[in-house]
Amino acid sequence: MKKTAIILTVLFMALSCGGRKAAQTTAPASVQTPEFCADSAFSFIKAQTDFGPRVPNTQAHQDCGIWLGAMLSTFGADHVHFQNFDAKTFDGNTLKCVNIIGSFNIDQPTRIILCSHWDSRPWADNDPNPANWMKPVDAANDGASGVGVILEIARQMQKQAPEIGVDCIFLDAEDWGPGESYQGNDSEKWWGLGTQYWSRHPHVEGYRARYAILLDMVGGKGATFCREGYSVKYGRPVVEKVWKAAGKLGFGSLFPPVNGGYVTDDHYYINTIARIPAIDIIPYLPNCEESSFGPTWHTVNDNIENIDKKVLEAVGKTLIEVIYNEKP
Repeated sequence: MKKTAIILTVLFMALSCGGRKAAQTTAPASVQTPEFCADSAFSFIKAQTDFGPRVPNTQAHQDCGIWLGAMLSTFGADHVHFQNFDAKTFDGNTLKCVNIIGSFNIDQPTRIILCSHWDSRPWADNDPNPANWMKPVDAANDGASGVGVILEIARQMQKQAPEIGVDCIFLDAEDWGPGESYQGNDSEKWWGLGTQYWSRHPHVEGYRARYAILLDMVGGKGATFCREGYSVKYGRPVVEKVWKAAGKLGFGSLFPPVNGGYVTDDHYYINTIARIPAIDIIPYLPNCEESSFGPTWHTVNDNIENIDKKVLEAVGKTLIEVIYNEKP
């Protein structure tokens, strides 16, 4: 599908959501917030998967990156920055990568980060069928879902600006990390390559943000988002803010006030290298036989058919509540 056709399709889907204000499920919000449209977020996810797996060094990756930048511009980003870099992988490859940053309210010094990785894993190495282990992943949930939610929030910020500045960052080369067969003792450093690069070379010299919120796998069926360990360690006040907002809106069952495990994800490097408090909204399903991240994690079943709009809605509305109640 040509990029122009994809842009027109997702814009039509977004406009079909209308301009309704968010329905209140509990007490009225502290401020008037825009509506988060799960149908629109879903359309942004599908648009990404329509390119095919966005594996670095492929045409699908290149085309989708251009599209993501175009969408941020379409939704009113004051500046869109393509941060190109080369990344060395654990298996000796050199990846041509790009972090994509869309800055909103660029003159506002008080800033927060919304981020998600946008690349696809090149191998479905957790698939129950060994014949699929070398196939790339559609990554509808593990990558595209977080990007889709952020794009819908960007669309809403164009219609109603928050009081603070927001940087939407789509991070590359998160998912080329080694699998269980890797024999090295340094496996963690091979994940989140784009975030490690950005954390050492931010898009603005001397860049600071109040905090960052990472979205990873925020559209899977049956998702439950417990409080991830590094998030609590480095960004407890942000965790409390987000989980409180979710409970206020009636999403407490998806955001239970319990601790999950520690995950070396993109937020880990934002915390430890960039020194910006960062939290991770990521599923924790300890009773799932396939993976605690959910049954489709790193399998060929991580596709658009397994995305749940109700989960997207819970995450998106929670973030809207947080962003629009943040004060400079």
